[in-house]
Amino acid sequence: MTRTNREMLMKLKTCANYWVSIQERMPISNLFADTVWKSVELTRSVTDDQLSILHLLFGKNFERATRIVDQRGVKRITGEPSGRCIFQVVGESRRKEDYFCFPEHYCACYSFFYDTVNGGEQLCCKHQLAARLASVLGTCVDVAVSDEELALLLVKL
Repeated sequence: MTRTNREMLMKLKTCANYWVSIQERMPISNLFADTVWKSVELTRSVTDDQLSILHLLFGKNFERATRIVDQRGVKRITGEPSGRCIFQVVGESRRKEDYFCFPEHYCACYSFFYDTVNGGEQLCCKHQLAARLASVLGTCVDVAVSDEELALLLVKL
C-alpha cells in the first residue's frame, strides 16, 4: 500500500470514527435529558443545576424555549374524551406563527426539518423544548376540544 493510500485510509477511518461517536452521543444525550425532564416533572420546579444541564445539552434552543415558556406561549390542546394531546407553540419570529408539535417526536417548524432531521445538528427545536418544559412545569395553557376537532388539527399537519 502506498503512502497516499495509507493516508487516505487513515482519513476515512477518522471520519468514520467521528460519525460513529456522534451517533453514539445522540442517544446518550437524549437519555440524559429524559432523566432531567423526569426529575423536573416530579417537583414541578427546575433547579439551577438542571437548567445548566439542559442548556449544555440544547444550547441556544433552550434559551429561546425558556423565553417562549415565560411568555406563556405554549398551549396543550387535549381531545376529549380520549385525552390525546398536541402542543401549539408560538414562534419568536416577527410573524409570531404558531407551530404544532409533539415534544419528543415532531414539530411543524422549518428548524425541526433542517436542523434536527436533515442536519442532525440539534436534538430538537425550540418549540419542542418549550412544549416539554411547559408540560413538566405545569405552565401550559390548557385547551380542551372534542376528539373530532383534534383530528381536524392533526389532518392539517
